[in-house]
Amino acid sequence: MPVFNQFMGFIVATTWLFAGVANAAHLEGRSTYHAPRATSPIRVDGIADDAAWAKAEWREIKYRWLGPEYTPEDFNGRFKLVWTAERIYLLAEIEDDILFDAHRDPLVQYWDDDCLEIFIDEDYSGGEHHFSHNAFAYHMSLDNRAIDIGTDGAKREYTDHTESRWRQEGDKVIWEVAIEIYDDGYVDDSDENEPVRLTAGKVLGLMVAYCDNDGSELRENFIGSESVPTGPKDRGYIDAGLFGKVVLHE
Repeated sequence: MPVFNQFMGFIVATTWLFAGVANAAHLEGRSTYHAPRATSPIRVDGIADDAAWAKAEWREIKYRWLGPEYTPEDFNGRFKLVWTAERIYLLAEIEDDILFDAHRDPLVQYWDDDCLEIFIDEDYSGGEHHFSHNAFAYHMSLDNRAIDIGTDGAKREYTDHTESRWRQEGDKVIWEVAIEIYDDGYVDDSDENEPVRLTAGKVLGLMVAYCDNDGSELRENFIGSESVPTGPKDRGYIDAGLFGKVVLHE
């Protein structure tokens, strides 16, 4: 979004959060997702033929947060998850009739290009994360780069946290992403950050969304995996209380 609109969005969302409306760590009605452990290797190549995917359940990306009504041909999306000790793996299946990337600089208006957005809260603690790493909001671009906002308020690249590949398969985009999980002790520009080692029973916060643009200056739709019945619907980059719960299983 433009700088002014982003700033105003922050003011509106922050005002809403601290007006006493969102006292709980998580908004009511959050979904729970049970992610199985991958017992066979996953090759991140945009081809969903790895045996590990067969055990995971699909979850829809269906809640229209911003923009007008759209047709199934314009957008339709779903995803599934598996995990290993080192990473969370996400497979997204996206129907989008026009893929659009107007900004070659990954730090410029990345939310206005087509992108897959993956929100992760390592300990499902909820709360504010705009300028902190209490949670991450990875904007995965069509050139497979991961962008979020750092603790200094600057747009930063976190592509080294991820491995991402997508391919077209008929009228669908098959997108695979592997993500290392970091806790809220993550320090930007430090060489000492270590990803969390994942184990069965661990609970994480997660939400998946898609920014859809068919050729406009600004994104036309923003669609997510969690409902946002109250307050600004696009505040996931600020409020981890919107995220659903992921439980890791053997």
